[in-house]
Amino acid sequence: MGYVFEELIRKFNEENNEEAGEHFTPREVIDLMTHIIFDPIKNNLPPVMTIYDPACGSGGMLTEAQNFIKDEEGEIRAVNSDVYLYGKEINDETYAICKSDMMIKGNNPENIRVGSTLSTDEFAGTTFDFMLSNPPYGKSWASEQKYIKDGKDVIDSRFQIQLKNYWGIEEAADAIPRSSDGQLLFLMEMVSKMKPLSQSPRGTRIASVHNGSSLFTGDAGGGESNIRRYIIENDCLEAIVQLPNNLFYNTGITTYIWILSNNKAPKRKGKVQLIDAGQLFRKLRKNLGNKNCEFAPEHITKIVKTYTDLQAIERTESEGIASKVFDNSDFGYHKVTIERPKRLKAQFTAERIAELRFDKTLREAMEHCYKTYGEAVYTDIKTHEKAITDWCEKQELNLNAKQLKALTTEALWKKQLDLMTLSQTLMKAIGTQEYSDFNNFKDKVAAAVKTNKLKVSASELNAVYNVISCYDAEAEKVTKSIVKLAGDKLNQLLEKLDCTEKELPNYGFFPTAKKGEFLTYETESDLRDTENVPLKEPIYDYFLREVQPHVSEAWINLDATKIGYEISFNKYFYQHKPLRSISEVTKDILDLEKQSDGLIAEILAL
Repeated sequence: MGYVFEELIRKFNEENNEEAGEHFTPREVIDLMTHIIFDPIKNNLPPVMTIYDPACGSGGMLTEAQNFIKDEEGEIRAVNSDVYLYGKEINDETYAICKSDMMIKGNNPENIRVGSTLSTDEFAGTTFDFMLSNPPYGKSWASEQKYIKDGKDVIDSRFQIQLKNYWGIEEAADAIPRSSDGQLLFLMEMVSKMKPLSQSPRGTRIASVHNGSSLFTGDAGGGESNIRRYIIENDCLEAIVQLPNNLFYNTGITTYIWILSNNKAPKRKGKVQLIDAGQLFRKLRKNLGNKNCEFAPEHITKIVKTYTDLQAIERTESEGIASKVFDNSDFGYHKVTIERPKRLKAQFTAERIAELRFDKTLREAMEHCYKTYGEAVYTDIKTHEKAITDWCEKQELNLNAKQLKALTTEALWKKQLDLMTLSQTLMKAIGTQEYSDFNNFKDKVAAAVKTNKLKVSASELNAVYNVISCYDAEAEKVTKSIVKLAGDKLNQLLEKLDCTEKELPNYGFFPTAKKGEFLTYETESDLRDTENVPLKEPIYDYFLREVQPHVSEAWINLDATKIGYEISFNKYFYQHKPLRSISEVTKDILDLEKQSDGLIAEILAL
């Protein structure tokens, strides 16, 4: 009956789990997960155990974990231990199966809840001894964002974390992944429910199945990277096991088991083990959906032993297992911003000034309005609001309500007209000469403003500069400010940057002829670049070696430095297969020619 039940469940999942990421977990994968979770502490299991799965489906992981613990013929044989199962499932049908299974097997069905794990913290304030899960991956959680975020603010405590910035100052960090894939939110849900060591000296152990995107997607400072960083820097990640392709019933992608614990064994502290078991499988005689292979018992034993012994194994054969052990910091990097100075040439021309009639964010719509209604846009634009809105929708400009309102408001049109008039006045005063020194040009503009007694704000002048200037590699650098650095102020800066006074230009402070004075330059955003520098390597050494020889005027912007974490199995386990020699390829070609010699004539009966 057990085999019949499993087959029906498998068929049910194949036919109904059509959405991305909803995968029925093969029993041998659950067997591997239970061994990894329970074996290391099999002699120190608590008399009362709680097991939780935030995406429990039909309850397979929960019941298999319970069977593993209480198996009278198994290695653990905790027959007298009390095991309590908890789970939550969003799919009504699989929830009903799971709850029925709990009732049949004598577990408390009230501990199985229905609904979205991300939207509602059903077990708030509850912690668990063990957690196993195969959460949905590659599946959008956009409809549930409103329960987790209010604008930019995270309102769910499960996903609120604190991380230190580059300067070591702790601050709130974004732990929210992209809305297209919420699998790491399930991992954070489990992390939030780990038992602190003050509550249980054994802590909590977690095994969770994910696809490859959890390992490396997301930039430094982004949600995915911050989640990885939070888990690794808190020394909770013990190991990650890569599984073979086509191991699951309705997906052929590569999957990974993450093993977490907040009570690592002494030999594992500060370490993360990566195990590549992608080549360790046996083929099925008949495919079951996408599943064409499985783990044999000896494969599970080998993986568990590799994990338990914290072995480092080099792959010696194409079907073997490989394992490497890393320091936590090996996965971290600094995303360093490299700046270059802005170099501008400037010139007043009638064509450039005419561009100021329209706001750059609404240029297409404003050009249409001016062409259609002429000077009336300055006095009577409101009466054409419906026609303008209809035209924008027909052109699919995707303007929001605020932009549409501004477009039909005389204030915006008058503001742009005033900018154009200001530029025309300045052109009369300064002329149409081209300047390759923008600093000199700005001085002339300031003098013209003063002479003509013009009332103009800094933002208005910047709007003018944006249309009458452009980058030129041959132009002079644009000065931002002159900074006076001496005494304690200089020493504090040198201590902060961990450099000498001679090295300050590499951090954006350039000495002038006057002692204690340093120039800083405006930065060119289009030339701004970033470098990913491993945490174990000094940023300055990397800059001198990899950046300065190629761009001598670049400098490091340490204030923009972000810390990221990623895990690349391909980088760590890639094995190069050299191409065959020319002589071998030539011999094969000649052999093939001999085999085909006279074949065409024979076919054509010539």
